Amino acid sequence: MAKKFIDIMDTTFRDGFQSVYGGRVLMNDFFPAVEAAKTAGINHFEFGGGARFQSLYFYLKEDAFEMMDKFREIVGPDANLQTLARGVNTVMLDTGSKELIDLHAKLFKKHGTTTIRNFDALNDIENLKYSAERITHHGLKHEVVVTMMDLPPGCYGAHDVAFYEKTLRDILDSGIPYTSIAFKDASGTSSPQKVYETIKMARNLVGEDTHIRMHTHETAGVSVSAYMAALEAGADGIDLAASPVSGGTSQPDILTMLHATKGMDFDLGGLEIEKILTYEKELQSCLSDYFMPPEATMVSPVIPFSPMPGGALTANTQMMRDNGIMDKFPEVIAAMQEVVEKGGYGTSVTPVSQFYFQQALNNVMQGPWKAIAPGYGKMVLGYFGKTPVAPDPEVVKIASEKLNLEPTTEKALDLANADESKSLETWINKLKEEDIEITEENIFIAAACQDKGIAFLKGESELNVRKISQMKDDCKGSEEMSGNYTVVVDGQKFSVQVAEGDADIQVTAVNGESAAPAAAPAPAAGGTGDDIKALVPGNVWKIIMNPGQSVNEGDVIMILESMKMEIDVVATRGGVLKSINVATNDKVVEGQVVAVIG
Repeated sequence: MAKKFIDIMDTTFRDGFQSVYGGRVLMNDFFPAVEAAKTAGINHFEFGGGARFQSLYFYLKEDAFEMMDKFREIVGPDANLQTLARGVNTVMLDTGSKELIDLHAKLFKKHGTTTIRNFDALNDIENLKYSAERITHHGLKHEVVVTMMDLPPGCYGAHDVAFYEKTLRDILDSGIPYTSIAFKDASGTSSPQKVYETIKMARNLVGEDTHIRMHTHETAGVSVSAYMAALEAGADGIDLAASPVSGGTSQPDILTMLHATKGMDFDLGGLEIEKILTYEKELQSCLSDYFMPPEATMVSPVIPFSPMPGGALTANTQMMRDNGIMDKFPEVIAAMQEVVEKGGYGTSVTPVSQFYFQQALNNVMQGPWKAIAPGYGKMVLGYFGKTPVAPDPEVVKIASEKLNLEPTTEKALDLANADESKSLETWINKLKEEDIEITEENIFIAAACQDKGIAFLKGESELNVRKISQMKDDCKGSEEMSGNYTVVVDGQKFSVQVAEGDADIQVTAVNGESAAPAAAPAPAAGGTGDDIKALVPGNVWKIIMNPGQSVNEGDVIMILESMKMEIDVVATRGGVLKSINVATNDKVVEGQVVAVIG
């Protein structure tokens, strides 16, 4: 009897890169490994979409569409090239209008995509309908997704087999067109037994002719067992990666699964160990200069309690390093459990995983529920669709007050479609204002990446890649070490801003007391006033008020941008704004005085 053929999708160049390096790998550095993978007999790749769309514009000064075109040239016309999309969000963190959803499918087809895997983090079927229609309309294969995770201990009401069966039945009943079905566990927390029962349930519902896939991560340490359970239950395909971007926060290694299935009735894509070894050797050479965060290689036993997806975990730790607050990471992961419990049990996968992380960071840095991350707040208020269970009423109330938004039951697509800022016309006009060429690609880049997309199109984006050789060079001279750092002097921790040239520098004690005050505009006559301090490091995104204005307690004085979040800096009491001590785009450190109220 012939072994069952199992289709292997190589996630190395999308999810692997995202899960280990936060997506920050330059195309010309990894293209030789793509050629090696092709030579090894791999013909199904995940090559773009998801966070690997925005990361190219945010950090790499590269065009995702150009990367996709070149990838297709290397692997040839017959390879199955797959991307990841987030339903009504497509590859954006925010919801998109019908025009943007259609343009996403059109452009991804144009630039070499064969299949789009399409999910909604809330498992709200309404968020999948239109995107599925447009994916199919433009001649792409549509892989519809049920997102999975395990809930923290003591939590019930979703993310069990009955919940996934209801979700799948809703997909089938809705008439959503699909070519295949995937069960996606971005945090790798689903127990193998639940995976087995879920795949078995799906196989019974859709019959033997429907292609069923399983996707997971090694973050919680059960990925190989989960894949074995999925195969035993009748799955037709699994996702694997190649070393050094396998295991840890990524997918299991191809070689690991070839070994795990020895002697069993499964043929993993016809792949041969010796050829995969050659491919992995080439990949290791291509990536040898890239700094690998230590957390990317680890299995974390606390992840089932605070489910953080591998792809989001390293992206967030990279940003925390950039902002000099990596020491807060364990507290943020611990704080996620409460955030998940009170947020309505959306699956911890982008963008919801980012909402969870941002809110947990807020709770650590500013105090529990003192500030609401905009994405998290809009989620519990219903602006991204219906959560699997109702969010905590008190959190909904706080979010409504902080964001000045009422809860809604309107469909996310209808809300986005009515938002003029999400129309093609708006972004065409924006490109005209910036004197940027009007192409469909440029329209989508601007709409998906907004200010950072515009900066890329104007040639003003920054390169932010962590390479070992560059890090060694940076250590040779302090004049090149621009950024925010935490230092310890005589046992006391300080946040330090380092800049080139004669720029003003901030040195601030972690408790917020100034150790060496920087030059700043003197307060107006009439008393010293109260200092308003930055609670997190970041950049000044927008200054709302000016010196001399009267303010009430809680009024927003300015907005910082940190960790992909907008952080309000608010008045601690009523009075007159005596001084603004920073300017737009300035970097600030934790505890820095940014304004004074008299």
